[in-house]
Amino acid sequence: MNKIPEVYVVSDSLGDTAESVAKATISQFDEDIDIVRVPFIRHAEQIQKVIEEAAQHHAVVCHTLVSPELRQTFEKMAEAKNVRYVDILGPMMDMVGSISSTKPRMKPGIIHKLDEEYFRKVEAIEFAVKYDDGKNPAGFSKADVVLIGVSRTSKTPLSMYMAHKKYKVANLPLVPEVPLPEEIFHIPPYRIIGLIIDPYKLNTIRSERMKALGFSGTANYTDIARIEDELSYAKEVMRQLHCMVIDVSNKAIEETASRIMAIVQRNKELYGDKY
Repeated sequence: MNKIPEVYVVSDSLGDTAESVAKATISQFDEDIDIVRVPFIRHAEQIQKVIEEAAQHHAVVCHTLVSPELRQTFEKMAEAKNVRYVDILGPMMDMVGSISSTKPRMKPGIIHKLDEEYFRKVEAIEFAVKYDDGKNPAGFSKADVVLIGVSRTSKTPLSMYMAHKKYKVANLPLVPEVPLPEEIFHIPPYRIIGLIIDPYKLNTIRSERMKALGFSGTANYTDIARIEDELSYAKEVMRQLHCMVIDVSNKAIEETASRIMAIVQRNKELYGDKY
């Protein structure tokens, strides 16, 4: 029985890139060809073992080694054993380097780090949607921060903006007639941030919102006395919760979010595993 040909896929990261290239190439041939994946190469001893196995099996090797030292070591050992190989990244990096004003980082696994960052962002966005507007108080304990405030204090826009920065944010609207969920009292004060706003600024924002929705005339929602009552209630709740309070009256979403993220980061460093 003829031995099935082998292609060794070698990488100082996961090896996904090299394996994808190998699979795309093998698909052009009408026979079985095995792929032997060898990820996380870090030392010359690992390279020597791979080269010796490839030589014994009469295999070929493709690699995506990023480290210049590992690439040089690989090439020397492969040539010494007459093992045929393809350097997938090297020529491409040289070509791009000829038109780039910067030098390559030479760090393995960057693409996977980017993938992880992307999925963290998606997870944070899904979290913000799921735990928006107090819909599910169970999410408070899982959040990096819980925003509380009366209607139209930018809780949802802040939650979504920070989600794109990979922060998990839940928010809770404060309405005098609606009892507070018990869960909020179990959250440490340093993980809650209260949002307040000038009553007349809020009156303007709510009035514009009503117009955008097609409502005209006055309503309890935009009544200045009602707004002042809501804000007084909100401040009392924030006092009970002992949380930090931020006035968003004249702040852009980006400015407020930047301050909140700085607070969250500082508290994570300060409280560590307790956060």
